[in-house]
Amino acid sequence: MYYTVRCLAITLFWASLFQTRGSDAFESPNAVAQSRTSESQSSATPQKPPAKEPALSWVDPDTGHRVVRLSSDPGSASLYFHQNAYTANGDKLLITTREGLSTINLKTGKIEPVVEGRVGSVVVGKKTRQVFYFKGDSVYATNLDTRATRSIATSPELREGSKVTKLNLRSGSGLAVNADETLLAGSFTEGAPGLDQQQPTNTQPGARADNYPGKGAMMERRLAERRPMALYTINIETGEVNIFHHVTDWLNHLQFSPTDPGLIMFCHEGPWHKVDRIWTIRTDGTGLRKIHARTMEMEIAGHEFFSADGKIIWYDLQTPKGKEFWLAGVELTTGKQIRYKVARDQWSVHFNVSPNGKLFAGDGGGPNSVAAPGNGQWIYLFTPEEGVLKAERLVNLARHNYSLEPNVTFTPDMKWIVFRSNMEGATHVYAVEVRRAGTGS
Repeated sequence: MYYTVRCLAITLFWASLFQTRGSDAFESPNAVAQSRTSESQSSATPQKPPAKEPALSWVDPDTGHRVVRLSSDPGSASLYFHQNAYTANGDKLLITTREGLSTINLKTGKIEPVVEGRVGSVVVGKKTRQVFYFKGDSVYATNLDTRATRSIATSPELREGSKVTKLNLRSGSGLAVNADETLLAGSFTEGAPGLDQQQPTNTQPGARADNYPGKGAMMERRLAERRPMALYTINIETGEVNIFHHVTDWLNHLQFSPTDPGLIMFCHEGPWHKVDRIWTIRTDGTGLRKIHARTMEMEIAGHEFFSADGKIIWYDLQTPKGKEFWLAGVELTTGKQIRYKVARDQWSVHFNVSPNGKLFAGDGGGPNSVAAPGNGQWIYLFTPEEGVLKAERLVNLARHNYSLEPNVTFTPDMKWIVFRSNMEGATHVYAVEVRRAGTGS
């Protein structure tokens, strides 16, 4: 009886929430499973009440904003902040789990497995509703609705004219998908495995922390090695590979413009105060362009991302490191520089921009962040006002361990901000409502 009453209460709660708030609400992904469990146990020998589970939905008492836990399995996580995880119409969100990849229906909360097994460098083609990823020595595409899967390209050897090049898919950064979803792009280390560099899109949350002991020393060592690297594109239809831009810089964090199918952004990875990090290039290898040049000792810029219309590249800027904080941008057509001042206690590991370009989100920073002491552990909503980002706190992350970075993204309808967190112990995927609970705005 305990289980039946408990599950009925949960189901009725989510049903009332969904009916009250309409299609922008999240229904419980656990209600059906919990109901079935209670039914199977109702005729069995009575057992002790289970341990208290994390709440499925609550209003943050410190902010007044509703928070919803979207995932059901511990170890689930949302993607890295610049890796698209949404379908074009916003009905599905892709997440990683300990078993592989799953989708969450953002109108019903239903979770469905899509890919089984360990995969990496995941990105969703929002128009074609496919997820692209590395698995073993191959690049695959899987349809989010039908789960139909095909291999696009296989390493370890890829031909560039008469030259055969070993392409270790784990040795660089990938994958990015272009605006018309005809090309994938990545970077690789030529002739060497190079397995110790940062893999921000690893789909095994908790297997390796985002910030781990010795990471700084690793980045110094890796930068000094000057390994030969190159960029590549893969034709999604034919599997043809084009290799270009051969350098000894550490090439990482590839992103395609969301509107220009031939424009790639990438970074020179390493300690940020030692590199001019942000660059763009055309897929034919032309048009190499430095987006931001450092102007003083210890100036840093990074965690770059495109605006949804592809007109602006935004990035975290500090002049110098740990002293003055900005969200900066460059208009690609004019070169105009934009700066919004960010208060120290509101600086975030990652920023992101809403689809309409009018709002920003941030995931705060931990006690050992570049903005410490004084940085706040919150999910933030930012509104630009006269050269300053005006902050509103959305979720208190005082219990979150920032060895896992939350990585905020706006849902396509801009009503929610999705993030990953271990604030309740295990890693889960959450969403916070942009408007305050009980208000109409």
